[in-house]
Amino acid sequence: MMVDGYGNILAPLLPLLITRLDLSLAAAGMLTMLFQLSASVAQVGFGHIADRWNPRLLVMAGPVLSISVLSFTGMATSPMMLALILVVGGLGGAAFHPPAATLAHKLGGTSPGLSMSVYISGGTLGFSFGPLMFAPFAERFGMEWTPLLAIPGLLVIVFFIRRVPRFELSSGGGIGPRALLPYAKPLGLLYLIVVLRTMTSIAFATFLPVMLTRRGMSVGAAGAVVAGYLFASGVGGFLGGPAADRYGARRVIIWSLVASCPFLFVAPLLEGTPFMLALAVGGFFLQSTLPVNVVFGQAIAPVSAATVSSLMMGFAWGTGGMTVPLTGFVADRIGIESTLVALSFVPLLGAACALPLPRSTPPRSDRGSVVAGPSDPPTVVR
Repeated sequence: MMVDGYGNILAPLLPLLITRLDLSLAAAGMLTMLFQLSASVAQVGFGHIADRWNPRLLVMAGPVLSISVLSFTGMATSPMMLALILVVGGLGGAAFHPPAATLAHKLGGTSPGLSMSVYISGGTLGFSFGPLMFAPFAERFGMEWTPLLAIPGLLVIVFFIRRVPRFELSSGGGIGPRALLPYAKPLGLLYLIVVLRTMTSIAFATFLPVMLTRRGMSVGAAGAVVAGYLFASGVGGFLGGPAADRYGARRVIIWSLVASCPFLFVAPLLEGTPFMLALAVGGFFLQSTLPVNVVFGQAIAPVSAATVSSLMMGFAWGTGGMTVPLTGFVADRIGIESTLVALSFVPLLGAACALPLPRSTPPRSDRGSVVAGPSDPPTVVR
């Protein structure tokens, strides 16, 4: 929650930063893309490092770096300084996510989907609720005081740091991207599924406020609608993991993506309460695959666990997010409603990609050991 909450500090402060630094919209978009490259795409590199080096150190140091540096966003006095803050802070989040996802999977025991749901849903909720702290604070106390925002986040992180267990990532058939070549086809399909789902989800979250304000809704009300959409998406992500544990990852991926389409299709055509309900249900089903893809990828390829996690999370999320400018280009020409209606069919492509995936995966085996940390209960090694 803390890492992804602070990772969403730029968007709520962007209106103030545009005025303060005299940024054009193009420059603001470039800064956002730089942060995405740093925080998401760079996860592939850190996943490879975690497989070869000390994953526990990355889990502990990444959040400290991310929260400490990103809290200085309001102190930026030039676009170059802001870019540096975003890139360095984003690298902290990128260092944390792959090994943390691997640790969550290990600690899940016989319910890895549930543990991954807890891990990913925490990030989703942090991303949704984080801006509720940043913008009001900056408006009340001024941008120069944003470094103080690091205090609550660091207090939470410090409380948990000593409780991170020592763990190792076994290499199995090797480590790094080369070890994943035998699993290229199913992992490639899973990657495409995540990209298509992310493309749809981010497009709705990005352009819904514009559509609603053009219909006459206030900015605050439109933001509340998007917050509801993100919250419903988070609930879907939390329940998707346990559903995969019970019914199988492949089945959950296919049916949840198919189920999201009719609700996302009708939502832009509706108004009022029916619109909000259709949007929430569509987001619920669409994002219920969020933890499932990570767990499924680790089950399919029981080697280089952190690298697999980085491919299914940061790299795929970053790729999907980079399609937003293209979506905006299309929306400028055919309208936002028509664009979102067309995007509602994209999850069907993701469901089609899931059809060739294996119906079952090899049973869980020793993928590394988890050893108690200084404040943990007696040692249990899997």
